[in-house]
Amino acid sequence: QARSVILSTGARWRNVNVPGEQEYKNKGVAYCPHCDGPLFKGKRTAVIGGGNSGVEAAIDLAGIVQHVTLVEFADQLKADAVLVSKLKSLPNVSIHVNAQTTEITGADGKVNGLKYKDRATNEEHLVPLEGVFVQIGLVPNTEFLKGTVELSRFGEIVVDTKGHTNVPGVFAAGDCTTVPYKQIVIAAGEGAKAALSAFDHLIRQPVVAAASEAVAV
Repeated sequence: QARSVILSTGARWRNVNVPGEQEYKNKGVAYCPHCDGPLFKGKRTAVIGGGNSGVEAAIDLAGIVQHVTLVEFADQLKADAVLVSKLKSLPNVSIHVNAQTTEITGADGKVNGLKYKDRATNEEHLVPLEGVFVQIGLVPNTEFLKGTVELSRFGEIVVDTKGHTNVPGVFAAGDCTTVPYKQIVIAAGEGAKAALSAFDHLIRQPVVAAASEAVAV
């Protein structure tokens, strides 16, 4: 019914889906090292994921926490070589590749360890710690948009610098888009930009009686 639409459906963290993850979410299980990293100052943590986001998180955390254990399912880290080199240079980081996270353990309502299986030997290991950061990607909430607006290979809404999609009158902002760095302050600014673009679009259109000016989803 609207003459203009702004899509701002956000994104959700991809879960590792092991026992303990949901039980200890926000009780030691975290998803944003920038937001929650300082809460673990001087403590032992793990990062699940060896891509760029996981390795970057481990590097950041290493400057705050006592020790970081990085666990990667594949047989090698998938992050850029320069990041991997930096990570390996840090004295308080342990790296385990070919390692399948099997459980996040806890007691008294808080995380106290992470279990992983060595995929080469099937040997189980328990790492005592206080925090686990899951860094295996973000999933944009855009499944319902397939076939309507252009999406990237990651499912993000493709936008230009002004928040335009490939459909006239349809704009998008925030974590559901191709704009880099999924942070609140960036999403808020992108929302303002999309609103201004929608306004600019509307004032250039013929006046239609009883039409809604804009709808944010």
